[in-house]
Amino acid sequence: MQALFVHGMGRSPLSGWRLLWRLQRAGLETGSFGYSVALEDFAGIQRRLRARIARLAERGDYVLIGHSLGGVLLRAAVNGLPPGTRRPRHLFLLGSPLRPALLAQRLGANPFYRALTRDCGQLLGSAARMSAVGPVPVPTTGIVGVRGLPRTRSPFRDELNDGVVSLAEVSADWLVDQVRVPVVHTLLPSSRRVAEIILQRLAHHGE
Repeated sequence: MQALFVHGMGRSPLSGWRLLWRLQRAGLETGSFGYSVALEDFAGIQRRLRARIARLAERGDYVLIGHSLGGVLLRAAVNGLPPGTRRPRHLFLLGSPLRPALLAQRLGANPFYRALTRDCGQLLGSAARMSAVGPVPVPTTGIVGVRGLPRTRSPFRDELNDGVVSLAEVSADWLVDQVRVPVVHTLLPSSRRVAEIILQRLAHHGE
């Protein structure tokens, strides 16, 4: 089984090294996909990712793992795969928004945020663009952090969150399942518990 990891906005492929190391120890062939939101727009990154996934599909079964924006990119890429392309056996979304992100909406007009995140940052706050990405026709597990900001400091009020996205923003009725872990957003890819959840789901596939 092959596994491809796609990092979140402002991170790099190195953010997934602990996760990929744990998956390698369990016998998976792993790889990562890198991008820069400061240099590329969403459509351009998605085209490159779609081509990478198509090459992966030619080699056999695979799963996809996306952290934050990486999960949005994966959904867009999978939905854009040419007909007849082997679909992933499973998609894992780590703190990945499935609807407009509150923080992206609040920061959307901020010049510093716009300069750093450009087109991808605007997409995360856009209801129309996030809706257009849509669900994916493959089994999808959402792994969500719930060790976020306390109520007195949180823009999410009483809602569970991981410090960057709220539980509502990463939830949808088309998910096969959703697992909550006591981890902040940034540390989701390096969490041992996240790796265990992924391996448990893959073991179920092999039964």
